[in-house]
Amino acid sequence: MDTNPGFAPAATAEPTSSRRNRHDRLALRPADFIDVRYADVTDRHLARTLTAEDASEEDGLDPLERVTCRTHRRWLHDCVASPLHVVVITGTRWCRACECALNVAIDQLAGDVSVRCPSCGDTPATRATRQLVRACRASLAAAHDR
Repeated sequence: MDTNPGFAPAATAEPTSSRRNRHDRLALRPADFIDVRYADVTDRHLARTLTAEDASEEDGLDPLERVTCRTHRRWLHDCVASPLHVVVITGTRWCRACECALNVAIDQLAGDVSVRCPSCGDTPATRATRQLVRACRASLAAAHDR
């Protein structure tokens, strides 16, 4: 037996990486797996998407790129107008010039998303606004993609 304190055996009985094991556990789940947190969501497609995005967020998905909302347990386009979706720091749903929350209108039939400041009437040409519009359009598409 090597007494060197830096020595580690080539093979151990215990896994060395919890991240790898988490991936292994996820790989064992069926494709239609729904997390217990979303078991009571009646729209099974939404519940599966919420579950998948939660797992992807743990692996590095930007929370602002989600098409679902883990707080409201809904499609993003259904709850994006909530005051909880205003993020002053990133500029998401925020007019920096007027310092007020932006209004979001979703036309589900046309698939259109519009964002306007209630004070100045402008649509901020920011990365956060473009990202929000992309995420809402993707949410609309995902909700109707069965």
